[in-house]
Amino acid sequence: MTNELSILEPQERPETNPTAAGPDYARRLDELGRLVESYNVITGRLQKSHEQLTATVVRLRAELSEKNRLLERSHRLAALGEMAAGMAHEIRNPLGGIQLYASLLAKDLADRPDSLERVRKISGGVKRLESIVGQVLQFTRELHVTPRPVDLPDLLAQAVDDAAAVMAERHVRCTLDGPASLPCRADPQLFTQAVLNLLLNAVDAIDRDGTVTVAYGPPPAQSDARQFVLSVSDSGPGIPADVMDRIFNPFFTTKETGTGLGLAIVHRVIEAHDGTIVARNDPGGGARFEILI
Repeated sequence: MTNELSILEPQERPETNPTAAGPDYARRLDELGRLVESYNVITGRLQKSHEQLTATVVRLRAELSEKNRLLERSHRLAALGEMAAGMAHEIRNPLGGIQLYASLLAKDLADRPDSLERVRKISGGVKRLESIVGQVLQFTRELHVTPRPVDLPDLLAQAVDDAAAVMAERHVRCTLDGPASLPCRADPQLFTQAVLNLLLNAVDAIDRDGTVTVAYGPPPAQSDARQFVLSVSDSGPGIPADVMDRIFNPFFTTKETGTGLGLAIVHRVIEAHDGTIVARNDPGGGARFEILI
């Protein structure tokens, strides 16, 4: 009897015969297929989520690195500002004494034109030093921003008007490109001064016979700006690559004259308005300063 059972063909064994399994076997195959399909869907979703999370982590790391760089820069500038303020105050006191004695000497030399001219040169040098000290103190002084409702084109027009004489002397044309009205909140005095500094910087870059364009408008979609975007571009030679990272550093300048505080003050004013400013070169030539507030 044992020998007879051992020689049965496999298809005759009910446990291995698909036909013998019947509908139950087909149902299990269908369930298994649906399970595999669900697993593939879940796997795809997990893979997509993983890619999105990876991209988010990369972006957040880049933002954190940039914020750390800006924070470190702010600490350096704060330390530099304290030192500069102390030096400026120490320099201002003797300058006042030199100016006083120069004025007294000028009275004594009223009848000696040659000597009087030398005294006037001394007085002129003292006044230039006082101007530099004033700029240093302006940079180091804590900014008290008082935003109020203003119309951006009015502030820009005022800045252009303040720079008109210098532009006319250098034969530089300035155009405003933007809507006739763009309400926003800003400190009118500080913001106008910042735009004026950018305009004067552009004129210096052009030297003569060029154009400056001030473009502005509401923030585009997916922009970090909340109120407006503004750019000041010029037709000059652009910013050299080796100075691009230092363009906003205080006391850094590529000019033969100047304190190197103009753009540093602009940077402080824009930051005080919770905005950002970046410098870059246009593909067609010239420099562009972009402000997002």
